[in-house]
Amino acid sequence: MAQETLWFTLGTVGMTLGTLLLAAGFRVVPRPQWRRYSILVAVPGIAVVAYALMSLGLGTVETSTGAVAFIPRYVDWLLTTPLHIIYLGLFAGASWSIIGRATALQAGTIVVGMAGAVVAAPLKWVLYLIGLFMFAGVVYYAFVDYDEAANKQSGATAALYSKLRAFLVVLWLVYPLIWVTGPNAIGLMDVETTALVVTYIDIVSKVGLGFIALNGHLAADEADDLAVTVADD
Repeated sequence: MAQETLWFTLGTVGMTLGTLLLAAGFRVVPRPQWRRYSILVAVPGIAVVAYALMSLGLGTVETSTGAVAFIPRYVDWLLTTPLHIIYLGLFAGASWSIIGRATALQAGTIVVGMAGAVVAAPLKWVLYLIGLFMFAGVVYYAFVDYDEAANKQSGATAALYSKLRAFLVVLWLVYPLIWVTGPNAIGLMDVETTALVVTYIDIVSKVGLGFIALNGHLAADEADDLAVTVADD
């Protein structure tokens, strides 16, 4: 337990630093885009609370396998992963109806994943497959409907959307593998190792995506401004 507490404490520190650094981005992001950018700041900010609770040993429940499930982790994902889907949709310029469906599927993925971690087999594996099916729907929206909307934007915006989408989807594909190999499924990884891997992936996906979006967004704005200047000349 001491080992996983260390990883959760480091996760708290990492998410806190990431939140503060991303918040500093408000100084360079144009004010009209603050609402959208605030999503990127809120994501690691929510994770700070979850990791702090887990580092204190709060929010754990015993599962059917005799292992433990960290409920704050799933509450974090239930809040933050849909926020990422909303951000991608807004950045791509997708309609709210499409964003809403993709967000609902992502939230459902987390809910069934949490339930599957707690209950016994065979229901565990039924829920796991349902979660995979719902996540496939999220990926479909990201690569089809969101992509179609992004391609109607400027070239720089469309290119950045593709980069953000690839970064997030590739990282998120790791989570089902962690789930199935973790202590609440087939048990190839113990609790301590799972805590380490999940903490690392969480920081990379939450903080890393924020910085990629911030840097790419500023570069896209500069490219668009340059294109307008050239066109005016």
